[in-house]
Amino acid sequence: MAYRKFLMTTAAVFAGLAGAALAADTATVAFLMPDQASTRYEQHDFPGFKAEMAKLCAGCTVIYQNANADASLQQQQFNSVIAQGAKVIVLDPVDSSAAAGLVEIAQSQGVKVIAYDRPIPAKPADFYVSFDNEGIGYAIAKSLVDTLKAAGVADGSGLLQINGSPTDAAAGLIRDGIHRGLKDSGYKTLAEYDTPEWAPPKAQEWAAGQITRFGADIKGVVAANDGTGGGAIAAFKAAGVKPVPPITGNDATIAALQLIISGDQYNTISKPSEIVAAAAAKVAFQLIKGETPEAKNKLYDTPSELFVPAVVTAENIKAEIFDKKIQTAAEVCTGEYADGCKKLGIQ
Repeated sequence: MAYRKFLMTTAAVFAGLAGAALAADTATVAFLMPDQASTRYEQHDFPGFKAEMAKLCAGCTVIYQNANADASLQQQQFNSVIAQGAKVIVLDPVDSSAAAGLVEIAQSQGVKVIAYDRPIPAKPADFYVSFDNEGIGYAIAKSLVDTLKAAGVADGSGLLQINGSPTDAAAGLIRDGIHRGLKDSGYKTLAEYDTPEWAPPKAQEWAAGQITRFGADIKGVVAANDGTGGGAIAAFKAAGVKPVPPITGNDATIAALQLIISGDQYNTISKPSEIVAAAAAKVAFQLIKGETPEAKNKLYDTPSELFVPAVVTAENIKAEIFDKKIQTAAEVCTGEYADGCKKLGIQ
């Protein structure tokens, strides 16, 4: 009798394990991105996540939604994917503060949340995957300071600082990194701006006002991403400023790479979104299987994996972007940029 009970118990255990394995192989995972101001989500992040999930779990369903910078819409999308049975939600929040409530809702229903790119400080998610955002801010600022020093720009000269969205915790980390990079530079910040929704037109409008206000006293601009940097460049060009002072960026968009090649943008950050997207997929699959992903870092009490990005300037753009096949000459070296590419040895 005891032996029979043992066999029945053992069979139940194996049946449970088999059922759990089957559930993992057919689970639903959601990938919720914040806005369409940057092309990276459709062109890099989601394709990278989807491709890695397909390798790990061919039977899993992946739901993709983009909130178009609307926190209310993102909440609707979040609730919708839970209703559709999502077991893991990868969330890049529109509003990092509001996202704390979303994490709480999910976790109360046994749904795991991976904070992606932008952290959620007020409520620890189950995991956080990103590039080191404070490190990005420091790197672009330090790179700008170094080039100004090399060019002989005197201590006491003025800079502008253009930050990202005030509702984005990652933008806050980038801002803090910029402050750290400028702190002992000898240069002064003439004015600083938090760009609503990371919108390039708003960055351009603000920069135009500062050009009118400070004129030639502006020796450089630390912009938190390529969109805001591009907005600043457009403002200087519209004002007839030649040459445009060194302006930073972040994301290595095609437009920014072209501006670096033409000499209008000083630097950007190469952080291939596919890297963090694939890492998020691996964490998602581990969580589906009930495993505990390895945390190499911890941020805001959240187990984290933070990748180190590379600063890109005209000096290393060929090695960092084209030799590593992050972009191709056919995509970037078009029209007016063809000659600049040739000068830099990009073919």
